[in-house]
Amino acid sequence: MTKTIHPRSRKVRILATLGPASSSREQIAALYEAGADAFRINMSHGDQQGKVAVIAAIRELETIYRRPTTILADLQGPKLRVGRFAEGKVELVKGATFILDRSSEPGDASRAELPHREIFAAIEPGARLLLDDGKLVLRVTEHDADRIVTEVIVGGWLSNNKGLNVPDVVVPMAALTEKDRSDLAFACDQGVDWIALSFVQRPEDLAEARKLIEGRAALLAKIEKPSAIERLEEIVEMCDGVMVARGDLGVELPPETVPPLQKRIIEVSRRLGRPVVVATQMLESMISSPSPTRAEVSDVATAIYDGADAIMLSAESASGSWPVESVAMMDAIGTSVESDPTHGDRIHFTVTRPDPTTADALAEAAKNIAETVSAVAIICFTASGSTARRIARERPGVPLMVLTPKPETARRSGLLWGAYPILTKDVGSFEEMVSKSKRMALRHGIAKAGDRVIIMAGVPFGTPGSTNVLHVVRIVGDELNGYSS
Repeated sequence: MTKTIHPRSRKVRILATLGPASSSREQIAALYEAGADAFRINMSHGDQQGKVAVIAAIRELETIYRRPTTILADLQGPKLRVGRFAEGKVELVKGATFILDRSSEPGDASRAELPHREIFAAIEPGARLLLDDGKLVLRVTEHDADRIVTEVIVGGWLSNNKGLNVPDVVVPMAALTEKDRSDLAFACDQGVDWIALSFVQRPEDLAEARKLIEGRAALLAKIEKPSAIERLEEIVEMCDGVMVARGDLGVELPPETVPPLQKRIIEVSRRLGRPVVVATQMLESMISSPSPTRAEVSDVATAIYDGADAIMLSAESASGSWPVESVAMMDAIGTSVESDPTHGDRIHFTVTRPDPTTADALAEAAKNIAETVSAVAIICFTASGSTARRIARERPGVPLMVLTPKPETARRSGLLWGAYPILTKDVGSFEEMVSKSKRMALRHGIAKAGDRVIIMAGVPFGTPGSTNVLHVVRIVGDELNGYSS
């Protein structure tokens, strides 16, 4: 049965992670109706076969609601972990010596296995090692090819296979593990729209993933390492989208540095025209509570005021007790913030100067003209999606209708600010472009008779990268007559 969801007035997109609490067809549909614009599948948990049905259920939404869906597969990345302990866990005491070595023998309070040879070659005296999400801190005093001697700076209990962070050095590890390569191939075969690469340290980390993807999906870089910050612009230029992954970023850096870094990553991403997602602990208390804290609401609002394209839910929607309510709360916050009369001024604190191209000049002009003539929408015809990305970068105050004949372009647009992607046949003439724009705006409830809309396209039609037309039209009441897709 076909259902209708009215176009969301909210411009910021909501990316909801799926998991045990939200993997059935009914639950996914409920999240979508509550406000989820895109879905994240975390490849760190579960097996590939179990994700086939989840991906199929997301795609079924396209038949039910007649709207493109967006799927992001998030690769686990090279997660560093210590080995196991003879007693399951040990207590590390502040000031004590603790050794990490290459031996596979179960550990004790004096030593543990570290099964990552790359760290032994890269580590330096004075470097910090953070265990269990930063709860324990070690400082390296000496090392050789087979062991790292440390002093316990912050002690506590350490149990089997806990995570390890190395914030002070660049570890020469491949960004893709064997598991990641397998998961990437699986995700592309399943037709996902975005691949998220974890623990990116340098631009070169993106090259292998890009090669393996072979154009079948867009590539998103997760910024969660201090070394990535040092080469941020190069990394952003190499990818199609960016995620501010505040979890590991807040472990490896002092937490007070994360808010200004969030603003910087958003600013660079917007300036370079890449969609940017803010993630991690946004409504953390809603894992177990039906309502968030006021601080969490303010945190989400800040990301929206900063101009993020999308905000993400992790455990809140994947494994929490209130997944639908978490999405609805995100939707309510976004709608409230964007109704603030100062919102438009605040998101334009970031200056996005157009590149010296016709397409960029027209994208900036479209936003300004929409404000001047009180247009209700900007409509762009695009094959690759580049025109939509350029317009979204300008953060127009009206919906962005993305008309494309390519399903992959429509689906990938789901992370763009204000985008309302529509899969439709291509046009062959100026007159057809105008009439189709009017019909689509009426049919999808984005405009009504008497409204103005702005149209952007490229002539000759069907030629990627030829955006050179900006046209303002007024809709009359009988535009739906003779409608065809």
